[in-house]
Order: sequence, then structure tokens, then C-alpha cells
Amino acid sequence: QVQLVESGGGLVQAGDSLRLSCTASGRTFSSYGMAWFRQAPGKEREFVATIRRSGNTYYPDSVKGRFTISRDNAKNTMYLQMNSLKPEDTAVYYCAATQSVSYNRAYDYAYWGQGTQVTVSS
Repeated sequence: QVQLVESGGGLVQAGDSLRLSCTASGRTFSSYGMAWFRQAPGKEREFVATIRRSGNTYYPDSVKGRFTISRDNAKNTMYLQMNSLKPEDTAVYYCAATQSVSYNRAYDYAYWGQGTQVTVSS
């Protein structure tokens, strides 16, 4: 089992950057595929980025080229660097962990953090 805690959210202006962190408990962090999802009010939870155990990364088109996911297994921490933020990026951002090979479906992730709010003003 792994416990996840996000940090780094906040209020920024359009065009600004923000870096989110997700710190995991336990000694098996490196064995999990990790991901970021987000959920805006009234919308479904949306896949944002994933980094697999291999280090491979995947992004949807909505954030590709603007967001970068990374992980430091020695620190049990995953990051999401978000650049050129847009008002439509406003959401609660969640980190998640899975041992499934699937990477972009929320229901394949067994472990979730509590979320951190990101608000981008225009």
C-alpha cells in the first residue's frame, strides 16, 4: 500500500508556471506507475500525465508540450512542471499510483492523494 500527498498548488495568472509535487510513503514507490489527473467543477476526472516504472511518459494533447512529469525514486516523489498555464487548466490536481499496465484510466489507479487546487486567472 502507498499513501500519497500532493503539494504546490495555488493561484497564478495565465502564462505562469507552477510545479506540483507528490510524495509517497512506503519503500516500493519505484514499483508503481504514477500519474496526475485533474478534475474541474462539474466535470469528470481527466488524465493529465503519467510516468511509468520504466520512465516512459505519456500526455494527452491538451497538455503536451506545456506539462512535464518526472519522478525521483530516491525521494519517493513525483513532479508535474506546468508551464504556459491557461484558465482551462484550473482544477483540483490529484496524484495516483497503479501497478496496472493501463495508464490513462482513473479506475485503474488504486491509490490517490487528497488533491491540490490549481487556479489560473485570465
